[in-house]
Amino acid sequence: MICSQAQCLLVLKSISHSRREDRQKGAEDMRLIEREPRGVMMPGNDLVAAGFAGREGARLIARAREEELLGWFSRDYIRRIQEEDCFTMDHKSPPWRKYGALEWEEVSEGGILTALWNLSGAYMLGFEIHLHQIPVKQETIEVCERYDLNPYRLYSKNCVIAAAENGGHLVRRLCEAGIPSAVIGMVSQGIRREIRYSQVRGYLERPREDELYKILAKEFPLTAT
Repeated sequence: MICSQAQCLLVLKSISHSRREDRQKGAEDMRLIEREPRGVMMPGNDLVAAGFAGREGARLIARAREEELLGWFSRDYIRRIQEEDCFTMDHKSPPWRKYGALEWEEVSEGGILTALWNLSGAYMLGFEIHLHQIPVKQETIEVCERYDLNPYRLYSKNCVIAAAENGGHLVRRLCEAGIPSAVIGMVSQGIRREIRYSQVRGYLERPREDELYKILAKEFPLTAT
């Protein structure tokens, strides 16, 4: 499921800054992020999102706020949100390279945008992604609308960002393995972390506290999930 035009534009405004601000912030924000490399990532590589952004965060909210959510959704619909994914991924597993991934980053606290920030920072490279291409379930979007949350900064599990020479090939292999995925953009030379929706573009801001903490800071601290 892809968010609506209005939803995407609102999210884009909330997560990015302008081109002028980018010139001022870019060099300051692009600092090397220390992490153990799993492979290599280069300009021109495709970026692929495997799994659904914010899915686990929405599931945890539905578990903790079931009675409250009944004011908007049916119990059957809430039960569907509470279900575990029907697929599993291990970001340390060798099949990622076999599928065609050159490098990959697990999505967890801070959501898919934090994973993109960390992966690009590890290689001191920029990227250009298309917000509407990121896989998000409709249930996640609706839960986020009720609590005014950003699904792209919401806690995720069973979700990975991967770089590949041929993103389409990687997506096909992942789909054959039962893992939903999509090409969402490309690695670029330089320091710009660019996010686009149609003709509108912005530049990704630094990671923020996970959106889940706004709702479940006491019930479900992320370190315990």
